Amino acid sequence: MARDLGVLIVDDDFRVAALHSTIVDAVRGFRVIARAGSVAAARAAMADRAVDIDLALLDVYLPDGSGIDLVSELSCDAFIVGAETEAAAVRRAMRSGALAFMIKPFDDTELARRLAGYAQYRRVLDAENVDQRAVDAALSALRFGTRGSDRAEAGSHTEQKILDLFATVDGSLVADQVSEAVGVSPATARRHLASLVSSGRLAMSLQYGTTGRPRQEYRLVE
Repeated sequence: MARDLGVLIVDDDFRVAALHSTIVDAVRGFRVIARAGSVAAARAAMADRAVDIDLALLDVYLPDGSGIDLVSELSCDAFIVGAETEAAAVRRAMRSGALAFMIKPFDDTELARRLAGYAQYRRVLDAENVDQRAVDAALSALRFGTRGSDRAEAGSHTEQKILDLFATVDGSLVADQVSEAVGVSPATARRHLASLVSSGRLAMSLQYGTTGRPRQEYRLVE
């Protein structure tokens, strides 16, 4: 069984870092390896866990430098995830080697979709040699995410039951509610919910309480 893709999250806003961590961990096949709030901390994380990190999500404005400048130093792939809107910064990030440039704020579902696309990009380019069709497919997945047909059919029956459930409710549900209604374990429910978010069938949002981790709520995409 292939290992999960490891992610380094670099953002000096701890709430944003927590939000991105929750989304990453909700997408099947990904796990957060480390979080860093500065360029120096990101370098330290890479020095310590480089073998485990496949992708870095980098904010642009950090206390001791720019996430864009950090891209070329990394031994992993990178997405720029920041509030920078200058076209020159986007071009510089692409020249440095960033695979994507996401401008905050964006819907939680968009990050999940991009992660699913990155996973497909990695799968397509896992071969020793590729032809032009494979290259085009990999780059398309990276940009547009995956289609429903790209996902394993093994989960289709359960996922259809979940979609049918959402069609009967007005509003959002959490994973435990889906688990009880569909008759699967909470872990299985979360896995299928993440898959449906990645494919664009469901949207996920985080609701913050006064204490504890934010709660993931899911709703049907119209």
